[in-house]
Amino acid sequence: AGGHTTEILRLLSCLSESYSPRHYVFADSDTMSEAKIHSFEQKRAETVPTSQFTLDRIPRSREVRQSWTSSVVTTLYSMLYSLPLTYRRKPDLILCNGPGTCVPVCISALLLGLLGIKRAIIVYVESICRVETLSLSGKILYYFSDYFIVQWPDLKEKYPKSIYLGRIV
Repeated sequence: AGGHTTEILRLLSCLSESYSPRHYVFADSDTMSEAKIHSFEQKRAETVPTSQFTLDRIPRSREVRQSWTSSVVTTLYSMLYSLPLTYRRKPDLILCNGPGTCVPVCISALLLGLLGIKRAIIVYVESICRVETLSLSGKILYYFSDYFIVQWPDLKEKYPKSIYLGRIV
């Protein structure tokens, strides 16, 4: 909850004001992210008063240490919320960095693209704490993202499709 949000907000702080509106999606059980996002956006509004954003909650697709078999069910449940949300927002770009919540959102966006409704570019940034192995979200989205960014050279060696940019958060 807190770490991934901090990382994504660091990335967003480097983006130009043309990336607006921003649509944040986080798990309904995540209590920290909403406050962090509001704080970030209030600070951004001081320099970019026309800045726009929305907040959306979806069911958490996977809890920490949740079994693989039950994760399939909860991820499908999360997809039921993600698909209409993604259809409504029709994002041009999805920037995500590892929480399980990003998987159903990205799969929903892929489905919209396959149906010819709206194609979104998916940029996945693996968390800075993933030094030697990918997160579960990374292992899934490695095959589906348009750009897969890692922050450690060992990961670039293991995953040749990835893009190594060094530390970016």
